[in-house]
Amino acid sequence: MDYRRTYRSAAVAYADLVARVPAGRWDSPGLGDWTLRELAGHTASSALRQVAGVLATRAPMVEVATAEGYFAYGRGVPAPVLEAAVAASGDDARATAAELGDDPAALVGQMAARATHALAAAADDDIVATPAGGMRVRDWLPTRTFELVVHGMDTAAAAGVPHDLPLEAVADATTLATRLAVALGEGDALLRALTGRAELPPKFSVLSA
Repeated sequence: MDYRRTYRSAAVAYADLVARVPAGRWDSPGLGDWTLRELAGHTASSALRQVAGVLATRAPMVEVATAEGYFAYGRGVPAPVLEAAVAASGDDARATAAELGDDPAALVGQMAARATHALAAAADDDIVATPAGGMRVRDWLPTRTFELVVHGMDTAAAAGVPHDLPLEAVADATTLATRLAVALGEGDALLRALTGRAELPPKFSVLSA
C-alpha cells in the first residue's frame, strides 16, 4: 500500500466526518472522559496538526524502526512517564477542542490540508523527531493513519453518523494493529480469535492507554 495515499484518504475522510457531525452533538460523550469535541480535538491535533511539525523537525538517527515500535514504546516507559504523557494528551485535547469553535469542520479541513502539503514535501527516508524518538517518515506516517481510522470510528459512533472509511486505510490500520499484537507477544491469541478458535480476553487491547 502507498502510505502517502492511504494517509491522505484517511485525512479527507475524517474531515468529511467532522463536517457531518450534528451541531448539537459536540458536547455529548465522546470517548472515555472526553466529550465528542475533545475527541475531535485530540484526533485533529495528534493525527493532522502534529504532522507538519514533526515532518519539519529532523532527528540525527533512527531510534524506532517500525510503526508498531512507535506504539510499543508506550508499553516500555516508566509508569510516571506514561501518566504524564496521558495527562498532556488530555490537556492538548481540551485546548484543541476549544480552538475548534463554532465551525470545527473548517479548522479540521485546514489542518488536513497543511498535513498533506507537508507530507508532499517530505522524502520517505527523512528521519524526523517523533514523541517516541527518531523515525523514518515512511515508518511514522502509518501511525497517524491509524489514529485517523481508530478515532474516526470513535467519532462516528459517538456522533451517531455513518463513516465511510477508505478500505486501504482500514486495511493499513488493521495490519498495523496485528503487527503490534505480534510484537507484544499477543499474536497467537489474536490469530486464534480471528480464526474462531478462541475468544480474546475481556478488554483486550494492543494499546497502552
